[in-house]
Amino acid sequence: MSAVVRSFKATKVLGVILLAFGIAFIAAGATTWGMVSSQLNDENITIPGDARWFAGEEVRGPLTAYAQADVINEHALAGTEGRTYAELGSAMRDVEPGTAEHEELQAQRDSVMNASFLRASLFTSVLAYGVSALVIGLGVVFIVVAWGMRRIGFALVANEPTRAAPAAKERETELSK
Repeated sequence: MSAVVRSFKATKVLGVILLAFGIAFIAAGATTWGMVSSQLNDENITIPGDARWFAGEEVRGPLTAYAQADVINEHALAGTEGRTYAELGSAMRDVEPGTAEHEELQAQRDSVMNASFLRASLFTSVLAYGVSALVIGLGVVFIVVAWGMRRIGFALVANEPTRAAPAAKERETELSK
């Protein structure tokens, strides 16, 4: 057996390995996508009617999660006259602790902080969807490359001349005479 044929066998084996990884990647990505979707669905989050996108729909996927995060930010900023968590902290240092104004700023700051936590959770789910899609896409690429490698391996081995070929050619020539 020639070294060339052995290298083609290695190509076929590598194709099988890539096929296995491709299937595993697709399964892992789909499982993650399904788990994130299930968790978001279990939360029963409905996007408010004043949202820019998907108003009134339930959060069940990456686009609706992003839309919900966006509207949370709008509502939080509307409740603080457009001030962020850090800006509210600076404003609190400018007023006397224990005053009504200080307490109001603290309440607004707590509200913005909770909104920030909710948005971070939603953005984490959006990120998980993106990674899941990437992994599924890589799995598809692995399968296509594996298919190609297996085809190349089989084609080259099939076209590899064998030692018996010259003898068969001679017999064919003799029979045709």
